[in-house]
Amino acid sequence: MARPIQRRVIESIPEYKSFHTDGIPSGSEVVLSTDEFEVIRLIDKNRLSQEEAAKEMGVSRATIAAIYQRAREKVALLIVDGRSLSIKGGAFVLKESNKESKTYNELATKGDEIMRIAVTYDDGRIFQHFGRTEEFKVYDVEDGVIKSSTVINTNGQGHGALIGVLESIGADVLICGGIGGGAQSGIASMGIELYGGIAGDADEAVKAYLEGKLERNSNANCNHHHEESHNCSHGGCGGHCHH
Repeated sequence: MARPIQRRVIESIPEYKSFHTDGIPSGSEVVLSTDEFEVIRLIDKNRLSQEEAAKEMGVSRATIAAIYQRAREKVALLIVDGRSLSIKGGAFVLKESNKESKTYNELATKGDEIMRIAVTYDDGRIFQHFGRTEEFKVYDVEDGVIKSSTVINTNGQGHGALIGVLESIGADVLICGGIGGGAQSGIASMGIELYGGIAGDADEAVKAYLEGKLERNSNANCNHHHEESHNCSHGGCGGHCHH
């Protein structure tokens, strides 16, 4: 059995996530993972040694060396071969001191012209168990364009209370992983559009929704027994929980 990948600690989510060459890219897009970006930032921008970068990210020097080599090869494909590059994914956790989550009652009131999208959230990805989500990432959209995004803390609320949280923040759309039938009914009664059974990067899912490309997963359900005995947060559901 392969050894599980250790999550690397990063300072913050990159502000700039895509880079494009002039004209037509010479080949397929290169994907730089978020932890690979962090190693480039620490070593090439902040001038840390590999030992210092390893300490910052909570991994071994050998791991940093391997990540650094991969990252530099990908950057070379961008600037030498004329490829496009995007930064997303990776095995990482955000440094605890830099998590910028608010409690849900601190979220600004939305205007009538704003569509508010809530995503069950865990370190950049869609959390796979609605009833146990500790955070939502909330996106305010106007005329099809994301105007702002904020991570809010649910304060450990359970299934029923989480529906109340969504109602109190004025959510129009919920994107999540596994979600029980009762919660689905409660969300429907609030008039909230539901996209369940979705996995992967939260920002990319919202982008796909706004482009009309996000498809609902018919296997989004998690029943009560499953909720008590299985931890979806470790990818066991993968957005495919079932009765």
